[in-house]
Amino acid sequence: MRTYCVFRAGNSADLRGFTDEPSGAGLPADLGPWTLVQEIHPGQAWTPAVSRAVVAAGIIENGFYLWGPIERPAASHLMIESDRVEGTAVFDHRHDQIGTIKRLLIEKVSGRVFFVDVTFGGFLGIGSHHVTIPWEKLAYDKELEGYRTDITEAQIRGAATLYGDAGVLPDPKRQQELRDYWN
Repeated sequence: MRTYCVFRAGNSADLRGFTDEPSGAGLPADLGPWTLVQEIHPGQAWTPAVSRAVVAAGIIENGFYLWGPIERPAASHLMIESDRVEGTAVFDHRHDQIGTIKRLLIEKVSGRVFFVDVTFGGFLGIGSHHVTIPWEKLAYDKELEGYRTDITEAQIRGAATLYGDAGVLPDPKRQQELRDYWN
């Protein structure tokens, strides 16, 4: 078990950054400075309003996990950088966080995002798995500051990742099978 360090962002009183190292050096610098507000040791009660498993998965995947509103200047256009999408929470229809975006899968020729690799489940970072879902299954929700989906837990359990065992994208037939699964 690990000790979790909870930090408060300097530019947003309600934004928390979770990490497993007490200096907070891995937290996004543009949202800092970061102030350590709590350490949660193994065996100590978990008091944050976010699941310990979700925090652990975020730390394993990104080195940190962010919870709460992120105050950044409003975008002057409808574009978003991929690194701002990666690590963003995914919520179900009840507004419960069910996963985190790991990466976008972009079609080379058109430049269109076709799929998104989402990390779901697990407990304390163990047993989390990746599921590849179509990008259009996600809708950005400003209030949640994350993506909503109508995907059910049963669909997640039955889905495969787009990547094969070797970690490479499969042939077009397998990609079509994945699209058919979600449609």
